[in-house]
Amino acid sequence: MIGLLTNLAVALANGGNIKVVLIGMLFVLMVVGLILGQELAFVLGGTGVIIGAVALGDAGVTIAMTKLYDQMQSYGMIAIPMFVLMANFLTHSKVADGLFESIRYLLGPLKGGLGLAVILVSTVFAATTGIVGASVVTMGMLSMPILLRSGYKPSLACGMVCAGGSLGILIPPSIMLVSMGSYAEQSVGKIFFAAIIPGLMLSLGYIIYIMIVCHIHPDYGPAMSAEELAEMPLQKRITGSLINLIPPLILIFGVLGSIFGGVATPTEAAGIGAFFSLILAICYKQFSLQMLYESVIDTMKTTAMVFIILFGAAAFTGIFMSLDGGQIISSWVLGMGIGKWGAFAIMMVIVFILGMFIDWLGIVMIVFPIFLPIMDQFGFDRLWLVAVTATMLQTCFMTPPFGFALFYVKGILPPEVKISDVYRGVIPFIIIIVIVTILCAVFPPIVMWLPSKLIAAV
Repeated sequence: MIGLLTNLAVALANGGNIKVVLIGMLFVLMVVGLILGQELAFVLGGTGVIIGAVALGDAGVTIAMTKLYDQMQSYGMIAIPMFVLMANFLTHSKVADGLFESIRYLLGPLKGGLGLAVILVSTVFAATTGIVGASVVTMGMLSMPILLRSGYKPSLACGMVCAGGSLGILIPPSIMLVSMGSYAEQSVGKIFFAAIIPGLMLSLGYIIYIMIVCHIHPDYGPAMSAEELAEMPLQKRITGSLINLIPPLILIFGVLGSIFGGVATPTEAAGIGAFFSLILAICYKQFSLQMLYESVIDTMKTTAMVFIILFGAAAFTGIFMSLDGGQIISSWVLGMGIGKWGAFAIMMVIVFILGMFIDWLGIVMIVFPIFLPIMDQFGFDRLWLVAVTATMLQTCFMTPPFGFALFYVKGILPPEVKISDVYRGVIPFIIIIVIVTILCAVFPPIVMWLPSKLIAAV
């Protein structure tokens, strides 16, 4: 196989640049593997090793393995299993249940009030989980039966649950931000704070959209009936909301506050968060050995999935860079004469399109090695670039046909609600994400102001 590819590369390169041919083959093999339905980790790693062996012989395999080993030595990556464990403890502790119950009664008198409750609770829950699957499934199971029973338009209900649940990957702490920071060689702590304002802007944008659409079409999101509101007095709604909000806020401020104050690194803060979330599970009387076992097993599965993709991508990137791929593509983009913003726009469009087919980790591992060197030459700040890209990556969970959040929600819907309802429901929220991404690009202080206030470099 390797001999055949070598002969093919030499034949194609007659009169041309063999490195360009090999880079082309690198990406062709990757696309073929993905089309055939192979796992991303093995597609990236296998493609890198094969082309490395073709191009560089034994040295190519050594380069791929060395890059993999370097990834294993990254101290910052320890934060990933800790944040995943924290998310699993919180999911099992059912912190979101009481919070949603209180806030939905508090906002129930408003048109679209239940939808606002979904977004608000999703925002709080996002700041304590960092995993989209946990956020979307939890909020879907809590809210979808109530939304549909209350007469909400199915597409709107599906869209708000997908959008709100997907905030978990942008609002810190987030395993996506940890991975992006490690790869881009940027402070994870600063990336956390760079993503806070874009994440809150998305949440606010979703709220404004729901309020407007339910004002124009009251039947899309009717207010709760007087009989249902009478089940919980106003004072109980207010006190219940505050009481159920305090524990997650303590966790949020404990994790992010320790980073902001320079008391702990993100890795150390992740450990603090995991321990406190375990305490919450005990306080909410949800702790058991079975719960502990399930949380640990789920954490192992998620961490293994993330790490094996990272390792495969490291091999792919190592060979790509060894073939001067960054320099070749950089020269090509610079030669197009489209300027810095044209190159940035191409990067964002590629991120958006890839989001229709693969998950965030695959997108980061494919796009970053190609475009980070180009963006460096144009003088873009890497911290800003990572935060803006992370904002655009929100779309990858909701863009048809393969957005993960779409299928998480479909899995908990009654049979009469079709996948087409889910697809239609997310479109306005995808537009909001694109608008917020553009705002972050046009007004960099949205991203850069909060990280500039960090007391210590973390």
